[in-house]
Amino acid sequence: MPRRFTLFTGQWADLPLEEVCSLARDFGYDGLELACWGDHFEVDKALADPTYLDGRHALLDKYGLKCWAISNHLVGQAVCDAIIDERHRAILPARIWGDGEAEGVRQRAAAEIKDTARAAAAFGVDTVVGFTGSSIWHLVAMFPPAPESMIERGYEDFAERWNPILDVFDAEGVRFAHEVHPSEIAYDYWTTHKALAAVGHRPAFGLNFDPSHFVWQDLDPVGFLYDFRDRIYHVDCKEARRRLDGRNGRLGSHLPWGDPRRGWDFVSAGHGDVPWEDVFRMLRSIAYDGPVSVEWEDAGMDRLQGAPEALTRLKAFDFEAPSASFDAAFGGSDRTD
Repeated sequence: MPRRFTLFTGQWADLPLEEVCSLARDFGYDGLELACWGDHFEVDKALADPTYLDGRHALLDKYGLKCWAISNHLVGQAVCDAIIDERHRAILPARIWGDGEAEGVRQRAAAEIKDTARAAAAFGVDTVVGFTGSSIWHLVAMFPPAPESMIERGYEDFAERWNPILDVFDAEGVRFAHEVHPSEIAYDYWTTHKALAAVGHRPAFGLNFDPSHFVWQDLDPVGFLYDFRDRIYHVDCKEARRRLDGRNGRLGSHLPWGDPRRGWDFVSAGHGDVPWEDVFRMLRSIAYDGPVSVEWEDAGMDRLQGAPEALTRLKAFDFEAPSASFDAAFGGSDRTD
């Protein structure tokens, strides 16, 4: 059965959802991973207005599209972040930001993620993709020296804030797929192990696989897929390319996306350093049967060109499974000559 390819709408939230639906259909996508910002999927309306979700289903149906996951990265970021500032105000709904007092923002964000699980269940979707935030990301440089106790408190804080959220996910029959990403509680291989352990490896908490952030950290995305195969709840196809030339640094030098002095950047799928063929072969090996969502980002290419091209490039790696072993014809013969 061919894979289901969806378009993540987060980078398209400046457009009305109906326009994105029309574009995605014309591009050839099977569905959308709906972002919980813009007008694409509004959690408060989903729970308050009995007609809202029916309207969302009708709009998808009109364009022959499906939805298997919704994403609430922006609100999830505020649940654990130690520093709540104007960056958060820019990405959060006004009702979550409130007066901007940090702990109040965190508590309202946590309540909204619980409501996102309820809204997903009501919509008939069993996966919510997102971020967790982190109270210890600002310690990553380890100077001034960060004692181990500070790091441990960070994972304790994550567990204290997210376990009650995950209780709601369990009650609703929905899973949270955390995107392993710098600035989050799990941002690489070993921090993923630590985050899973912090919440007792409970099934409600799994992973959204996005290989772009493995590339610039020099991590193996394919090995990650295999080692965490039982926790891969969703897949986003986002691409990155490295250009570490002795001047351009891995941390980006506070330079904007697309600046040629950056040591790495996001590019359209197929234009960077993600080993997509190996990724897709591993997805088949671990029997991942969920959607594959194109999260399109490229500061140097128009999205109207990039999104359909990325779909074409990625579909080329979605091989049909063989009907028999390639070496089946070599043996089993009764001939003696």
